[in-house]
Amino acid sequence: MSTEDLESYEAEVELGLYREYRDVASMFKYVVETDRRFYLCNEVDVQVRSDVGGEVFFEVKISDAWVWDMYRPARFVKSVSVMTFKDVNVEEIQHPDIQIPKAK
Repeated sequence: MSTEDLESYEAEVELGLYREYRDVASMFKYVVETDRRFYLCNEVDVQVRSDVGGEVFFEVKISDAWVWDMYRPARFVKSVSVMTFKDVNVEEIQHPDIQIPKAK
């Protein structure tokens, strides 16, 4: 496999991942970014912890999630636990309030 073939394959996989993200984003309440992963989820709990030496780290528990990772065969996960010394970003997704009229 040539470098060009590999780059083309990765571009196709990433485009497919973006399309999947676009399709599932409305199902979730939060976006969570860690130094290693990007998650969509419905429940997130971030706790600030410190170790014996006094260094601060974050313990992140995520439930009902979708993971942005093009190398995972299954991106929907029931629960995730992350420990990191790096920044964690949590944003609540704003869904437009669209009301579709009911048929009479």
